[in-house]
Amino acid sequence: MKIKDMSVLIAVILVIIMLIVPMPGWLLSFLILINITLALIVILVSMNTEEPLQFSIFPSLILLLTLFRLALNVSTTRSILSEAEAGGVVDTFGSFVTGGNPLVGFVVFVILVIIQFLVITKGSERVSEVAARFTLDAMPGKQMSIDADLNAGMISDVQAKERRQKVEHEADFYGAMDGASKFVKGDAIAGIIILLMNIIFGLIIGMVQLDMGFQEAIDTYMRLTVGDGLVSQIPAILISTATGIVVTRVASEGNLGSDVTKQLFRFPSMLYIAAGTIFLLGLTPINFFLTTALAGALAGIAYFLSRLQKQSETADLETEEVKEEASMKSSDNVVSLLSMDPIEFEFGYALIPLADTNQGGDLLDRIVMIRKQLAIELGIVIPVVRIRDNIQLGPNEYRLKIKGNEVAAGEVLLDHYLAMSPGVEDDGLEGINTLEPAFGLPAKWISEDTKDEAELSGYTVVDPPSVVSTHLTETIKRQAHELLGRQETKQLIDHLKESYPILVEEVTPDPLSVGDVQKVLAKLLREQVSVRNLPVIFETLADFGRMTTDTDLLAEYARQALAPQITKQYVQGNQPLQVITVSGTVEKLIADHIQQTEHGNYLSLDPDAQQQIVQSVMEQAERLSLQEETVIVLCSPTIRMYIRQLLDRSLPHAVVLSYNELDNTTEIKSVGMVNVA
Repeated sequence: MKIKDMSVLIAVILVIIMLIVPMPGWLLSFLILINITLALIVILVSMNTEEPLQFSIFPSLILLLTLFRLALNVSTTRSILSEAEAGGVVDTFGSFVTGGNPLVGFVVFVILVIIQFLVITKGSERVSEVAARFTLDAMPGKQMSIDADLNAGMISDVQAKERRQKVEHEADFYGAMDGASKFVKGDAIAGIIILLMNIIFGLIIGMVQLDMGFQEAIDTYMRLTVGDGLVSQIPAILISTATGIVVTRVASEGNLGSDVTKQLFRFPSMLYIAAGTIFLLGLTPINFFLTTALAGALAGIAYFLSRLQKQSETADLETEEVKEEASMKSSDNVVSLLSMDPIEFEFGYALIPLADTNQGGDLLDRIVMIRKQLAIELGIVIPVVRIRDNIQLGPNEYRLKIKGNEVAAGEVLLDHYLAMSPGVEDDGLEGINTLEPAFGLPAKWISEDTKDEAELSGYTVVDPPSVVSTHLTETIKRQAHELLGRQETKQLIDHLKESYPILVEEVTPDPLSVGDVQKVLAKLLREQVSVRNLPVIFETLADFGRMTTDTDLLAEYARQALAPQITKQYVQGNQPLQVITVSGTVEKLIADHIQQTEHGNYLSLDPDAQQQIVQSVMEQAERLSLQEETVIVLCSPTIRMYIRQLLDRSLPHAVVLSYNELDNTTEIKSVGMVNVA
């Protein structure tokens, strides 16, 4: 253990010893001086901190200093009552303050205690209590504000994490200060009780045991008691004042001294008014010389500050112009234009209320929830969504870009609701015909007056923010594979390594690079397979990675390992899974035309045969779409990825599964067959 760590432990042990073992007078004087020094350091540090968290140890420090001060009180009380002596410091303080009159010293001490207990300590305690309550109440709002800034791209993930930690630390600090202020209050009460006990029992001991007269006893014990009270109460007042400064301090760019002078003398013209008022007071019987001197000093300070303020404003303006000119000439000004946001959401001016919290918009909060939802569903961290208005778009239009490319667009009417058809159109329902942007379902924009009528007719009625958030969710989910690059994959691997270090070492960097792992994960995400179960995927890569580095094959092996997850994704309860099966003829046709090369396998099939297979799937899919069933094509594991490749252009949203990707307990119902003539 380091010496600085040991020193605190040793100091606490010595304080406990002071409560038990009598101390000689010279040692008491030395410890009292240390107590005063520590109190001075604490108040100076508290005045020079820019925000409370810079002095986060203060609550614990209050407890230690209070314990040290009480231990000194016990030691000096023992020395006063047993030896009528408590060291040179106590005697000097008592003699100097009382000035030969013990009653004056007692009154001074009582005044100090009243100031500390009723003014400083009471106020600090109340401020600590209110600050702790308000800080805890404000935590949810601050967290939401951080999430909003993160989603708006104003701060990075690291900055958001730092701000969240700061909010938590502030809550802990003010909660601790609320409790620590009770120690200061208790210390003030203890000081009064100790004073009374020293006087009462000092008189008894002096007159009964030491045969002193009443006057001699009152002079001796009152002087020592007042001296002891002063040397303990002065540091206590300093600590109480420091407590008040810390809990009333708000975050700023300077310390207390600079803030006071800067803000108190911000308006020099007010000093002229104060100077004139003081000068007018001199016309009364008040000392004319003193008031005139003070008024002149205030006027001089006001004149000096006025000139200083004008010079500062001129210098700031010149500096700003120089910076602006340098920024325009700087190469960084051009380089910054090259950066591109992973996800951008742009909207027309009529949709600004969606994102403006002052107008009741909650789009930022919804995007926070979307990112959390997709992290759970897909197993990747969705980048921050940059939100901005675009005057080039129509008033009610919006669009979503991923890596600079537009991937979705839509139009919403803020003063309407979107009513999606239950399958049977109600011709009597008035509205603007449209398509639901996320799934392309027929819908109508209806007014709020016809909302109840639409719901009674079986329509699903959705408000505009929900329409936009649903469209965003589905689009980002479909484009998730484009958002997963090598850097994002490395972050997932590092996160997995914290819990499964051996597993990660077996996979990367040998035999698979980060780029290979990224390709496997992207292929899974492309077909809406979550990669959240990363340990299972890496177990598969560890098993097959040394056999082949073909990422297509590795992705197929990973899919088979995730069979329970894929089955649960498409099988609803105990219902049989309705699929379109691939005939043996097509299976053999595709298997016979797989070409194997050193760079991977590919399908070398006649274009006419490919078109027949695709056309057969489309015919079956069209029939299923009328029944509102998901199109699922089922085939053998060896040809699954080639069927997927054939359908990519014509049926990108069709699901292609292999028999190995379904649990053995899954009931399968074939509702169609893929065949060729």
